[in-house]
Amino acid sequence: MTKTLNIALAQLNPTVGDVANNIGRLRRARQEAAAAGAELVVCGELFVSGYPPEDLVLKRSFQDHMAEAITAFASETGDGGPAMLVGVPWRIDDELFNAVLLLDGGQITEIRLKYDLPNYGVFDEKRVFRAGPLPDPITFQGVSLGILVCEDMWTPAVSTHLKEKGAEILIVMNGSPFEVDKTHMRRQYATDRVSETSLPLVYVNLVGGQDELVFDGSSFVLDAKGLTVVQMPGWTENVLLTKWQASDNAVWECDPVPGGPALTRLENIYQAMVMGLHDYVDKNHFPGVLIGLSGGIDSALSAAVAVDALGSDRVHCVMMPSPYTSQESLDDAAEAAQLLGVQLDTIAIDPAMQAFDTMLGEVFAGQEKDTTEENVQARSRGITLMAISNKLGYMVLSTGNKSEMSVGYATLYGDMCGGYSVLKDIYKSTVYKLSHWRNENFCDGLKGPKGRVIPERIITKAPSAELKPDQTDQDSLPPYDELDAILHALIEEEMAVREIVAQGHDKGIVEKVWRMLDRAEYKRRQAPPGVKITPRAFGRDRRYPITNGFTGTI
Repeated sequence: MTKTLNIALAQLNPTVGDVANNIGRLRRARQEAAAAGAELVVCGELFVSGYPPEDLVLKRSFQDHMAEAITAFASETGDGGPAMLVGVPWRIDDELFNAVLLLDGGQITEIRLKYDLPNYGVFDEKRVFRAGPLPDPITFQGVSLGILVCEDMWTPAVSTHLKEKGAEILIVMNGSPFEVDKTHMRRQYATDRVSETSLPLVYVNLVGGQDELVFDGSSFVLDAKGLTVVQMPGWTENVLLTKWQASDNAVWECDPVPGGPALTRLENIYQAMVMGLHDYVDKNHFPGVLIGLSGGIDSALSAAVAVDALGSDRVHCVMMPSPYTSQESLDDAAEAAQLLGVQLDTIAIDPAMQAFDTMLGEVFAGQEKDTTEENVQARSRGITLMAISNKLGYMVLSTGNKSEMSVGYATLYGDMCGGYSVLKDIYKSTVYKLSHWRNENFCDGLKGPKGRVIPERIITKAPSAELKPDQTDQDSLPPYDELDAILHALIEEEMAVREIVAQGHDKGIVEKVWRMLDRAEYKRRQAPPGVKITPRAFGRDRRYPITNGFTGTI
């Protein structure tokens, strides 16, 4: 007799700390799955608390709140509907674990604990959780399910143990943040586990933004040969029913579910920026965002992302010209605002510059003008934006990119002002690629207009801060393609200067970039959060000392 099992994959977007909202999402997913005929619903890692909960999870009152909420929710499964596998921080004998609970028949019937706690990059789970033992399978309706929690899949220990203990289907519950090109890595590890165990594998990931992290979803199912039979779309909540049956040789097979085309690299990056900004603004209850629209490419791309994430009615732009602002920049900012359909105000900063000249005149007497006066311009703009933000409630969106943040081409309390940055982990060369891509492409779910949203001249003209006459970025920096290649080697690859020089770069330029990168650490510590895109974003991924005597030139 053929055995069957219907499993719903619930790819959902939690909010850290909002237990009631997260339980509500689980409840609605269960109702949708029940209507489709599911017997079991699987969600992502630590869904009840949201992921990552960081030190919030250490609060005893928060732990108690979650325990009460999940116990009450478990009672709802006594209605004869589907059971649920739910991720939740769980206290046992006064120790806290990253746990999976099976809710079935009105109660919590099984508990499994995460075995492999990641402690690198953005992960520091050993700080807050105790590792569990190697987990045994859960028997559900006569089927032996092997439960793994995210990192448990990245090494063979847990899956091999589950196979030895009789598991028939591997189910992996994940809170795996997006990184560019990480999808292939996940799939390779999943394929390795299938190859080692000859068991099918279900991979369910979170979706949504949480501070600097974004989760792309992209849940999938592999059959016992490692072939993809189910691929859920990325960047959207979804509840998908999968239908399983055991073949004559007792191997469980999942009915294929057609999936859409894979997203391109640039589309994934753009979607990550959109989702990160949308969830940061909405989950923190800002009415919208405020952007200093300069006529340059960084602010133009930031505005396009903001409109795609929030809609044009929630994006307010301000052009703040100085005597050095070109007519081209004024015209380009106006065209960008018109293409996006956003409000654009113009507030000249000349009066502020004159006021500071007067205020500081006595102290600065006899001194030549230098970057001090340039920084006064940036800070005048920062004060202007923050004043409007305070008055209207809109969050200032910082527009600096990773190349600038790397070498310190950003002014503290000036253009670094803001509550969030979508370009923080985007190199300047990628800014250009994304701008071209957005002008030529449009995705379902974006709230902005189709077609061109960034004026062509913004993309083609030489980048300039316009803080003095005839200024361009390349006056003091190498071309961005060269700069970004060096920065990638220094930051993502942690290469030594001599290794980068061996790739064909000039030693003097590499040493200069290293020194600029090193000296700007104090600025980055004061920068707003921003969407993590690369394997080593500034922040929790890369923790360098500010006071640092190592020159890096050896």
